[in-house]
Amino acid sequence: MSVRDVRVIPHWIDGAEYPSASGRTAPVFNPATGQVTAHVALADQAEIDAAIASARAGFETWSGYSIARRQAVVFAFRELLNARKRELAEIITSEHGKVVSDAMGEILRGQEVVELACGFPHLIKGAYSENVSTGIDVYSTKQPLGVVGIISPFNFPAMVPMWFFPIAIAAGNAVVLKPSEKDPSAALWLAALWKEAGLPDGVFTVLQGDKAAVDGLLESPVVESISFVGSTPIAEYIYETAAQHGKRVQALGGAKNHMLVLPDADLDLVADSAVNAGYGAAGERCMAISVVLAVEPVADELIGKITDRIARLRIGNGAAGLEPDGVEPDMGPLITGIHRSKVAEYVDIAEADGAEVVVDGRGFQVDGHQDGFFFGPTLLDRVPTTSRASTEEIFGPVLSVVRVASYDEGLELINSGRFGNGTAIFTNDGGAARRFQNEVHVGMIGINVPIPVPVAYHSFGGWKKSLFGDAKAYGVHGFDFFTREKAITSRWLDPASHGGINLGFPQNN
Repeated sequence: MSVRDVRVIPHWIDGAEYPSASGRTAPVFNPATGQVTAHVALADQAEIDAAIASARAGFETWSGYSIARRQAVVFAFRELLNARKRELAEIITSEHGKVVSDAMGEILRGQEVVELACGFPHLIKGAYSENVSTGIDVYSTKQPLGVVGIISPFNFPAMVPMWFFPIAIAAGNAVVLKPSEKDPSAALWLAALWKEAGLPDGVFTVLQGDKAAVDGLLESPVVESISFVGSTPIAEYIYETAAQHGKRVQALGGAKNHMLVLPDADLDLVADSAVNAGYGAAGERCMAISVVLAVEPVADELIGKITDRIARLRIGNGAAGLEPDGVEPDMGPLITGIHRSKVAEYVDIAEADGAEVVVDGRGFQVDGHQDGFFFGPTLLDRVPTTSRASTEEIFGPVLSVVRVASYDEGLELINSGRFGNGTAIFTNDGGAARRFQNEVHVGMIGINVPIPVPVAYHSFGGWKKSLFGDAKAYGVHGFDFFTREKAITSRWLDPASHGGINLGFPQNN
């Protein structure tokens, strides 16, 4: 199908859709059908420059707004989003493939950050210390950075940008968002919603594109910071390149998340949690559980329970009303055919390394959607810890079981990995859980909770190769990241008293 046969998804610059003249595009698929539904513009240098210039002008306007006026716009955006979130969920499903209820879930988690941003005046206020030395006061203020860049992944086209832009905008910055070229339409919908909420033109800009757009943001002297979520190799590149150009960086990378199951755990709860965390969104989550560390003798019973639950899962087109009985499926397709092949290769690797394929999702098809990018839930047992299937991020519906002899062996496997994003322990032993939370080298920990994504007033981010840069996402970290602090030392002289000349180092007295 040629570009002329489908629409070309544009940029959003100066408060309106901005058609591209670059001549470069990339296909956008409906993953459930495998059909190309649109092409997305890939920016050239002129369009990159136009987006950044528009954002710079928008910042000059927006940063001059009073706190009260900024807060009113953020509140209006929250209300519009809450009223129309179903529209956004259906857009996400059409380009990502996750089921609508899952898309709604990601929007609601993103909306938590919008709601946190509504209370931003408290979080950007400074401090005041009176009479620190005789007649001298010290106080601080927090000011916005300017133009900030956000580079977001395909797996959460609404939630991940919302981890960053509500806080950045509330704090007085202008945002240039570079969404994934695989599902770019959600960003345009959000841009239009900001305009409806009263945000001045230029304050929220969408720059569609590929590596050229990314590098344009990383290298621009106007862009003050970069926020990124994606794979670890790209996160490292983003961090190094942006830092070389003098920017603040928060770059969240990949993961290999483990669930440690102790023999005293409720295995029905464990099985439900493993299926939910391993196969939700077809495993395309940076917080997905991909390895179950089963402390013997529970592995056989647990595998039986997981297998029973897999048999009851419904896999199909995530768009509501497209299933024959009108019931929404539990899991949709993967994002592209290329990614599906990559996931299948990891199952091949595990099998070649000696793992047992208990449930095989390779070659899975959905009736009526034979060209869709579906991959069935897959369960592997006895995966060698040296296998790439055990150590690398698969990002698909593949759950591996690794049998361990003890808590200590399981803990060592987690801590020896290069990632440190999320982990969980399932146990009824409070002492073991407390020991685990103190001893594990991971940034986000669940205790009988399979996907421990912190609420908005805490912060999201891992350790080791899962996080690069100066701050975690959202929470207090987010407000610190998107503002600069000034400390002012002030003295108003008593007309009858002058300090005289003193060349010594200033002292407090």
